[in-house]
Amino acid sequence: MKFSSYRAVLLALAPVAALIAPAPVAAAVVANKDARTFIDTLAQEGFTVLRTRERKAGRAEFRRLLQQHFAVDSIGDRLINRWRNKITPAQYQAYKAVFPEYVLNLYADRIYDFAKADFKILRAVERNDVGAVSTSVRQPGAAQPINSIWAVQRFGGNYQVTNLTVGGINLSVTQAADFDSYVQRHGFDALVKFMKTSR
Repeated sequence: MKFSSYRAVLLALAPVAALIAPAPVAAAVVANKDARTFIDTLAQEGFTVLRTRERKAGRAEFRRLLQQHFAVDSIGDRLINRWRNKITPAQYQAYKAVFPEYVLNLYADRIYDFAKADFKILRAVERNDVGAVSTSVRQPGAAQPINSIWAVQRFGGNYQVTNLTVGGINLSVTQAADFDSYVQRHGFDALVKFMKTSR
């Protein structure tokens, strides 16, 4: 099964792994000064991983980035909000257990295809620890860049990505619709099984 948001997610995650910058490659630290700085340094760290790690080691680094800098729990909950009160606690825990690895398996290897993409931050707005950072990603030879909006929120002093909108497509809404469709046709347990085996 291929979810309709697949390519959009790849394009959105490209900056995390494929920032092209003139500075020498060095270990980057994700900074939490403000929303713009957070996305900029997150992209720099992803670029460092992409350029200095072979894929197996890179997967471990991308797992760390996902766990530390994306609101994985709340994103995962949002995607099954329609079903949350209809599934058992055991089904919910099974889903929560596989969701982070599902995201990693689906996208970690493929974002290496964006090694030569150009990434730019266009603007950032922020209020009361909630922000939106607009970016663009252009693949070499592409006629037009892909514009994205990264929704971020500060939790306990540190920012996390809470959602992405790519080319006008809200990824959380789209992915939730894909999950809904799959559950309606096959059941919730089948969704969890699919997520376990998807790569």
